[in-house]
Amino acid sequence: MNSHRLVQIWLLLVVAAVFSLPVAAGVDKSGWKREEVDWRITGRGRVRAIHRLPEKRAAKSAPTGINVIDSPPLDGFISWVAVAVTDASTDFDFFAYPEAYVTGNFLTLNPETDYGIGIFDTGAAASIMGNDVAATAGIFDAGLDGPATVEIAGVTGSVEAKVSYPLGLFIDGLDAIEPISPSDANGLLDTSGMVGQSNASIALGQIPQPGAPDLPTAIGSPVSVYFAADFRVDQQITVTKNSEEFSAPKITFYEHSDPCVPSYPNKIALELRPGGGAVAYMPGIDPCSFEFYPSTPSVIIGDTAQSLFFFPEVDLANRGNTALAQDEFIFDTGAQLTVIGTSIVARLHLGDPNFEVEVQGINGQSVMVDGFYIDSIEIPATGQWLSFTNVPVIHLDIASPEGGFIDGVIGMNLFVDYNFVFNGNAFEVLDPPYIEFEPIPEPIIADIAPEGGDHKVNLLDLLAFAHAWLATEGSGNWNPACDLAPQPIPDGKINGLDFSVLAQHWLEGVQ
Repeated sequence: MNSHRLVQIWLLLVVAAVFSLPVAAGVDKSGWKREEVDWRITGRGRVRAIHRLPEKRAAKSAPTGINVIDSPPLDGFISWVAVAVTDASTDFDFFAYPEAYVTGNFLTLNPETDYGIGIFDTGAAASIMGNDVAATAGIFDAGLDGPATVEIAGVTGSVEAKVSYPLGLFIDGLDAIEPISPSDANGLLDTSGMVGQSNASIALGQIPQPGAPDLPTAIGSPVSVYFAADFRVDQQITVTKNSEEFSAPKITFYEHSDPCVPSYPNKIALELRPGGGAVAYMPGIDPCSFEFYPSTPSVIIGDTAQSLFFFPEVDLANRGNTALAQDEFIFDTGAQLTVIGTSIVARLHLGDPNFEVEVQGINGQSVMVDGFYIDSIEIPATGQWLSFTNVPVIHLDIASPEGGFIDGVIGMNLFVDYNFVFNGNAFEVLDPPYIEFEPIPEPIIADIAPEGGDHKVNLLDLLAFAHAWLATEGSGNWNPACDLAPQPIPDGKINGLDFSVLAQHWLEGVQ
């Protein structure tokens, strides 16, 4: 039986409508240049190119201080995570359950190599797995692709995806992947620290049509609502899978109530809307065999289905025009860019675009979307506010799970200068989901260890330096972080020149 159901899985999986305003006829684009990129946005799209002048407009002369980020980048990081699948499910039960460790049996004999890499995506109302990743993880061979399908719509069209039978879905940061050997950078997955969900149904990509991309793998809000995720943006991890490199901040997952969840001094309380109370799939039944199966992927259910995380207030301004106390912006770790909708474009009286981007939809077709630099975005917080000037945004209208359209998306380009924790808080009535954050300190010279630095120069750095003493670039103990001199171009050897730099900065940052 093939049960087809058109299901609006909000944002990452479905965009009910996306509009791209044409560039005004009076805009002179004769000097614009095309630059190829590969950025991810909400709404099941990828930015493949940007069209703009070789240099963007100059920053506004408004004062900026220590708590204001001027001219954040157009694109931020991708929240890549390792993804593994098991057979953890329960009969005659439609609800998904959080798991602090891997439960069930892996679907292949070699889970350390048969894993996927996907996006930890708070802006996706359901989890989705591309066809290639699902095949590698053993989902199809295990017969866990169910009879139901859903139509996933994006910027330029739609594709049909299968709905899985209940399974176990588990994730960890990229630091859980280690190279096989010095000569083989492809990584092996350590599954001991993974967290996730059992008895969850996800959307599965089918074999793409010629010219169309595979669906991405995204772990959505039905998983993120149960856990805290610590993003150490100052510690970037790079791994290799099937000879392809993936780079992301170090992301560590905790149970939402774990006392070891890191704490940062500034906090924004988020709102889960519509209000939810559990994660479940909608069941279907085969009228011949009376077999129950998921007819939709698992989503957050409550007042209505498919909840997401909203900021309670975002303030925007441009050339004397304001859009204050906007409460329909979502927090999206799966979007590299920041997005504003038509209502915000109208309030800010935005006219001719400053740039355009080519957005590729899930069917491989592309459309042009307008981009602007706006004077400021501020997000109130207890402690330090998030404040930005000369902010790049793109214009898309994205359907809201509450009906109508959201005001926009706060993407990861606004978090590249912060370490932060996102805590979904698992439907706690008295403790809503939140973001805690702090600015990343300026790097300290000679902050060698641990990898990525800890913003102080102490015994850890001296020990790492001693291990690399007299090394050159071809040595087995070579550590480029210890090659400190001469500046600006170090000489490729660790010697007394480098030690003198370490001595000059000894105990810097130690309180």
